[in-house]
Amino acid sequence: MKFAMSFFSVLALIIIGTLFFQYNAYSSDLETGNGEFHYSQEIEIVYRENSLDIRQHFKNLPNQKVDIKWPEKAVNPSCFIENEKSCGRLSDEVSYFKKGETKSQSVSYIIPIEGGLKDKMLIQNVFATLTNGEASYSIVHISTDSKINGQWITGLPLVGQQQLSLVNYTMFSGSGTVRDIYWQTGNLKVQEQTPVLSIYASGAISKDFLTSLENLQFLNDEHIAIIQEKSPVKEHDDRLLFLPELTEQAVEQEVIMSQIKSQYKFKDSPTWLPEVLASYLVKDSIGSDKTKDIVKTLKEYMTADQEAAWQKALKELGEEPVSPDTMDKLLSEVLEAKTSYFKLNAAQENGTYPLLFEDNRSVYVNDVLKEDVHVILREGQVLYSADTLLPYLGYTAGEGENGYYVNNDNRTFRFPNEPGFYVFNQRRYSTISEPIIKIADHYYVEEAWLQRLFLVELQKSDDSIQILTQEQIFAAEV
Repeated sequence: MKFAMSFFSVLALIIIGTLFFQYNAYSSDLETGNGEFHYSQEIEIVYRENSLDIRQHFKNLPNQKVDIKWPEKAVNPSCFIENEKSCGRLSDEVSYFKKGETKSQSVSYIIPIEGGLKDKMLIQNVFATLTNGEASYSIVHISTDSKINGQWITGLPLVGQQQLSLVNYTMFSGSGTVRDIYWQTGNLKVQEQTPVLSIYASGAISKDFLTSLENLQFLNDEHIAIIQEKSPVKEHDDRLLFLPELTEQAVEQEVIMSQIKSQYKFKDSPTWLPEVLASYLVKDSIGSDKTKDIVKTLKEYMTADQEAAWQKALKELGEEPVSPDTMDKLLSEVLEAKTSYFKLNAAQENGTYPLLFEDNRSVYVNDVLKEDVHVILREGQVLYSADTLLPYLGYTAGEGENGYYVNNDNRTFRFPNEPGFYVFNQRRYSTISEPIIKIADHYYVEEAWLQRLFLVELQKSDDSIQILTQEQIFAAEV
């Protein structure tokens, strides 16, 4: 009984200590501004005298220190006194909001526009943001002089616009944040607006095209503005898309790719990798020919259960940066076999690298570890990297005019480009299977032929493959 009481006492102390530690860590996060949070914002913009005068109201702030990241071009960042508490948490150096109960704070700043507004002008990273915070809802008001005619676009849904005697007024609001704003003179207008899309064009859009948009499937419902523009802007906010032609295919692909890049973080990834991810998430191949080949290869190889597990794994990638290595790790887990399929395709500039599986065991030649010798599994065959292995066996090896040549002082081989035979010491031998196989730009020797032609013995264990030459076998016997 005493033992039981002592055990539960110790257990209680451990739990209390753990909770105390977690509370201290949580409190520390609040003090230092490390706690993640959501907020809403309302932004008032007035364009005057070649600058944007901005008032930004942050709402639903957490009771913790919050660092402010000002736009790079911001001038005169300061408090905006909306009421007696609107600046109570703003630090003297206007770099952060102090910990406090007040939920709303307001600031103001100016963004100079050198030379004033110009046609087709994208103004980027124009608003202040909060470190560790994410805007869940944004409202934007923009006012310009009534003599200035044109269209503002933010990526948020357009609520309305009005021409008054002194100013032209435009209002946007919707879920999420906004970073860039776009200005275009002329008669560019919103032609169609849905919960997901606003389409801006200078001319009318066909009813057939608008009807086709109703059947499109997107990854999320975050609103995007599509601007028809013959010379698209290359770098822009992921809520703004510039398309030279408005077609169902172009809209679907560009919107989905924009959503993919905002939903996932890509690191050291070729352009086709986001397309592969998007193709699986919308269950339809989109993108380049290489993307379609990769998706087709995986679909043909996977069972229904494997494909379901693969889709689930892609959806759960979360905040982890997506790279060829990340995708290979997931694919290896799903297929329960090691592969570098995405990494090899990233290195393959032309065409598509085939789906191959790797033997993870260490390879030794005469008891010496050879890290550059690779063993792969392909269509029931076990293949060894010929370019790296054969020199360790005492041969020169390489591609020549009439095939693949392997030579030493006493033995010469030529494996021609056409199948069905090989040449050994100037004598031709017919074959049913191929001793040397070229995959992409690499040559491999098949395991049975490796033993037969190059006179080696293989000894395999759970973690290693030992390749022994005749000399080593003879020395071991002696």
